[in-house]
This record gives sequence, structure tokens and C-alpha cells, in this order.
Amino acid sequence: MQPEDLVGHELRQAAQDGRDAREIAERWYAAGGSPAPDRAGASEPPASPRLRDLAGQLLDELALLESPLAADEPSDLDGVIAACPHWPGPPEAVPADGGRTPVTDRDGQPVTGRDRTPTARQGRTPTVTHARLHAAWLGRAAGCLLGKPVEKLPLHGIRALARATGDWPLTTWFTERGVPPELLAAHPWNRRSAPTSLAENIDGMPEDDDLNYPLLTLLLLQRHGRAFTTTDLARLWLDELPAGRTFTAERIAYGNLLAGVEPPRTARHRNPFREWIGAQIRADVHGWTHPGDPAGAAAQAHRDAVLTHTANGVYGAMFTAAALAVAAGGESDVHGCLAAGLRVVPPRSRYARAVRLGIETARAEGEFDAVVDRLHAAYGATHHWVHVLPNAALLAAALTHADGDFTRSIGNAVSGGWDTDSNGATAGSLAGLLAGTPAALPDHWTAPLKNRLATSVPGYDQVGFDTLAALTHQEALRP
Repeated sequence: MQPEDLVGHELRQAAQDGRDAREIAERWYAAGGSPAPDRAGASEPPASPRLRDLAGQLLDELALLESPLAADEPSDLDGVIAACPHWPGPPEAVPADGGRTPVTDRDGQPVTGRDRTPTARQGRTPTVTHARLHAAWLGRAAGCLLGKPVEKLPLHGIRALARATGDWPLTTWFTERGVPPELLAAHPWNRRSAPTSLAENIDGMPEDDDLNYPLLTLLLLQRHGRAFTTTDLARLWLDELPAGRTFTAERIAYGNLLAGVEPPRTARHRNPFREWIGAQIRADVHGWTHPGDPAGAAAQAHRDAVLTHTANGVYGAMFTAAALAVAAGGESDVHGCLAAGLRVVPPRSRYARAVRLGIETARAEGEFDAVVDRLHAAYGATHHWVHVLPNAALLAAALTHADGDFTRSIGNAVSGGWDTDSNGATAGSLAGLLAGTPAALPDHWTAPLKNRLATSVPGYDQVGFDTLAALTHQEALRP
């Protein structure tokens, strides 16, 4: 959150969304400013008071520059819906006759697509079972845990560590056993995660923000229902989310709340991380509790996302929620889920292009390593490893290439680098839903979790995934 570090990130963001910040950049570097840290959270030592004051001034000036991409990348929900020509309609009920009788309006005319409403027909709306939600929670945890020890490592380091133990493509947990000492010295495991996430020391699911946020969403729905507001979410965070468990856009927004900034300005004020992956990792429960209703899931995820993100950052949450909603309904394969996700994203946005690139590349290449190499060539030099765009492309490619297989889904997502635990978690969530039941997930992924989740979210520490599935199921059934 040091202003002197935020300037470099905001300059990079400006270059990505087409704002001309050359004059501001020249002033920053002429005064002795530095680029943003590549992987560390904060530079050392802190800047002088003079440079820090300049950083704050330049951040405010950068915020006034208009993006030429704004018309194609709206952040407000009405604007997003207007930009999506194939925005999905309400959930399709299954008529008692299996769908043989056409649905008609009061004048006897056929009703199709987004004009169909739940009240216009009789029958069964899509539902989600406790077992499917249990598999989703387990899948999210397993995918996240697989990615934790290699988070922040470069792609070649991940590949070298896995190959050293004969685990490439990834089919099981990372391990230190058998890895040459010189390789470990060159590519050390993630310092915070290694003690709890290597094969030899996994003992239940350790705490991670990729699991904390679904818990918070569950709390949000329990307290406020589906009509929650972004302000309700902000209050919940201040009450229940320790500030030290927030990162990037979430940490900036949290600080903005403490300073009296109201949502949705919390997402914009001195927040260069507003198009990073944070909102995308918070979207799962919105999708899980809207089976067969991608539009409803996306709209709910939007109210969550705008606390911290704008434009492509918001689309990450909406895409994920919509794709998971279709998977929760149990009536589509992974490719249909991804297609549904794209329907709630403005098609001219960079996020939509990233997802399409991931899908197209996965379909064109037989080996997933070749897919990853092409995506890194497209994004590696221009985007931070936590930015939503490269990770969206990788997630879509991983799921497409895996074709619904659980092990390949999480293995692909983690093996592609960048935000390994977050991508593994989302891939595992969707693949778990498609599997439909915990028994359909390979035991070597679920047994080490020991039906136990560590968290700092009050009331949930050491909770079982079966219990979480039951609580989520209650919210899915709530009107």
C-alpha cells in the first residue's frame, strides 16, 4: 500500500488500458521514483516523505486520465448488460412433460430465450445437490492446495521442480523428496505455504484467501440474503475479515473503507490492482447458489466485485459465477459452462479476448505445455502475474484442454504458472461441480484434506467441507 509502489503498478495499468501517462512517468522517474516491485509486496527501504507525497499526487493525476477503452469495458451492471448481446435469460424450467410442449405467452405466441420467465411456465427449475456442492468445496480446496507451494515461482521453476520428481504433467502433490538441493536453492518453495502444502506435510486444508472469501460470501448470504448490497459486504469485511488477510485490490479497498471512502469509489481510489484477479477468486458461492441461472449469479457477483474492482476485474467475477452456475445446474459440460461465462462479459473487452484466446489455443495444441508457452508469450512481458487477464486465459485453456477431467483440470491450471493457487482453486471448483459427488474425485486429492479447513474467518476454523456444503445448500434453496 506504499504510494511509491502503487505508482509503478498504475503506470503499467495505464499502458494496458490505453491512457497516455508518458508525461507523468517522466516526472516520476526524474524525481527518483522506481518501477513497482515485480513479485514482492513492498519495496525497501520506504521512500522519502518528499517522494511519497509526489507519489500520491501522481496517483490522483493518473486517475483523471480517460481510457479510450472505457466504452467497450463498462463497470456498471446496466452498461455490462447493454454491451452483452447474448446476455442469458432467467433459468429454464424443465416442464412436467420433459419440454415437449412449447412455452407460449398470454396471446398464444411462442416464448423463447431471454423472454422466458419463471412465472411463464410450470415445471422444475434447476437445483443443486448437497453432494455436488460438497465436491465443489473439495475441488476448490484441492486445486488451491496444489498451487500453494509454487505460488510466485516462474514457469520454468515450476516445471523443473515437478520434473525432478517425475510428476509432469502434474498428477499429484508437489514434494521436496528427491529434488536436488541446488534446484531447491534456485527455486525455493513459497515460504509461507511450503510447511503446510507439500505432500509430506499436508494435514488438512491450511488457511488461504482463496477459501476465506467463499466463507465470507456464505456469511454474507446468511445475514443479508440475495438482496445484499455492496455496502453490506463492506460492513461484513470490517467486522469479520482481518486486514492482514487481504491483498492487492482487497487491501487497498479495505484501507479506503477505513479512511471513509464509500463503495464503489473504494475500487477506484488509488487502486492500481482494480483489474487484478481478486474479485474472480470471490465469485464461487455466487455461482454455486444460482444453479442454472448464470445471469443471476453474474449480477450477484457484480455487487460483490465492485467493492474492489472495475471493468475487467469485475468481469472475472461475473464470468466465473456464470460458468459455475451452469455447472451447478448439472446440465452442461465444461465447454458449455465456459460459453455461458462469456455471455455475461462484454465481447469487445480485453477479458473476453483473453478467454477466447485461452479456449482457441487449447483447442489448437495437443500438448498443454505448448498452450502455456503461447499464453506466456502473449501476456508475460506486459502483465503482472496476479493480473486477471493472463490468469483468465490460462484458466479457460486449462479447463478446455482437460475436457472435464478433474486431475487434468487442476494440474493444467497450476502447471501454467502465474497465480497458481487461485487458478487451481477455480478450476477445481468447476471440475468438482461437474464431477457431481465427492466419490467421483480421486481419493489422493481429497483424503489429505481430512475434512478440515483452517481459517481466520470467525466461526469457521476447522470446519468440515461436508458442513460447508450443507450450509451452502441452504442458501441455494433460499428464495
